[in-house]
Amino acid sequence: MATAKKKPVTRKQTGSIVKKTAAKKPPTAPVPARQAGPAKPARKTPIAKKPASKPAPAPKAEKPAKSKKPKLVRDSFTIPKSEYVVLDELKLRAAALARPVKKSELLRAGIKALAAMPDTAFLTALNNVPAIKTGRPAG
Repeated sequence: MATAKKKPVTRKQTGSIVKKTAAKKPPTAPVPARQAGPAKPARKTPIAKKPASKPAPAPKAEKPAKSKKPKLVRDSFTIPKSEYVVLDELKLRAAALARPVKKSELLRAGIKALAAMPDTAFLTALNNVPAIKTGRPAG
């Protein structure tokens, strides 16, 4: 009896290769339902016993409470070019004083300085800033 050549057949769904077999397997008898029988056999190897109880560990010192990082907010705003140049000058001034800063740090320092001002000085500072049209610049 000649043996049939086995050709690999691919399935598109799974991408696996399935081989066709020449001879069919005889049907198997159905497996009977599991009947209640004896329990599982006992283990052959003994279970290792735990060593005698260890001394209780010393109570741990309480960790200092961690301060949560403040939630950051991202925002954008419009600023006149002349005032934007002042930010760059202040950055250079801070670098000359051996304290390089970012623009956001300068703005936050300015906010703290404004918050610390008395009301009269705060109103004077606000009156020295001209109002500008909000939104994105054209072009």
